[in-house]
Amino acid sequence: MSLLELRDVAVHFGGLRALDGLSFSVDEGEVLGLIGPNGSGKSTAFNVITGVVRPSAGSVVFDGEDITARPPHRIAYLGIGRTFQLVRPFPQLTALENVLVGTYFGAGRLRARARALEHAHEVLGQVGLEEKADVRAGELTILERKWLEVGRALAGKPKVILLDEFMAGISEAQVPEAVELVKSINATDITVVVVEHIIKAITSACRRVIVLDAGKKLAEGSVDEVVHDPAVIEAYLGSRHARG
Repeated sequence: MSLLELRDVAVHFGGLRALDGLSFSVDEGEVLGLIGPNGSGKSTAFNVITGVVRPSAGSVVFDGEDITARPPHRIAYLGIGRTFQLVRPFPQLTALENVLVGTYFGAGRLRARARALEHAHEVLGQVGLEEKADVRAGELTILERKWLEVGRALAGKPKVILLDEFMAGISEAQVPEAVELVKSINATDITVVVVEHIIKAITSACRRVIVLDAGKKLAEGSVDEVVHDPAVIEAYLGSRHARG
């Protein structure tokens, strides 16, 4: 069953077509990989879904509702959470306080402070930062800030979370830990869409992958089908590699 759909979405920035009639769906409960070369429209698709960018044409449907014209905070209330490529925690607040902010938004919208604190601690435990609860975000490592970004998005109790290159900059040895975090999030009945350049992470975490190129859907299928598709290889590596 589709939880989220983009229907013929176009986004134009002047003469630039960031998205050009893009359509795809996300099934409830799945981990979907969204990949493509730099500038292919991945982050723009996330921005359209979350209301940051209004599409020039087309629509976004979430849980049966057309959310195309909704502002970002209303979309968050419906149950769509996200991370950003550049993590920007509140540096003077502790890790716990950063996550606590997230509990007041999203589908959960916990207003009682005691319950919000309890949930914030649960989320910190989920992303492996419980021991850092009282540490200021500005003092965390880059990796810990990335995990905190995920935690803040999870704090709103989303139905679907959009992870925008949250593994960027981590070491190869840390990739399995990041993959396990994605799987653990999905195990709590949260649908996950992952934008990522680390193919090893995509092949480990996702069963289905959509490839974008120049704002259009280039390919869609299982991981094995996509990584061996000549059109995908050409988009990433050039025609010589595709022929090979």
